Amino acid sequence: MVSKESRSEVRLKKHKKLRNRFTGTPERPRLAVFRSNNHMYAQIIDDTVGNTLVSASTLQKDVKAELEKTDNVSAAAYLGTVIAKRALEKGITAVVFDRGGFIYHGKVKALADAAREAGLVF
Repeated sequence: MVSKESRSEVRLKKHKKLRNRFTGTPERPRLAVFRSNNHMYAQIIDDTVGNTLVSASTLQKDVKAELEKTDNVSAAAYLGTVIAKRALEKGITAVVFDRGGFIYHGKVKALADAAREAGLVF
């Protein structure tokens, strides 16, 4: 009997392959995205020292107050603008996008497009 791998195992394999290809540097940190069933999380990370420079999620009170729901495409787009604004305040203009093994579609794409529109370069 052939058994399929679970989606989470497939995503983790893809994520490991992606992480082998690029890392965040001080000049171009990594914008890492994680998506759960109910929330989205975004971090800008400098991998050379292992520091999170900027973070935002739909769990934070100021972000959650602006959203009707936290698990849809519009919430992801709003989170993209929030992370971009916070990054620009810290002086970060260029990043490397790490989709975390998720397919570049829907919520992940909405976050990336909104971050680009708000001023991040990737």
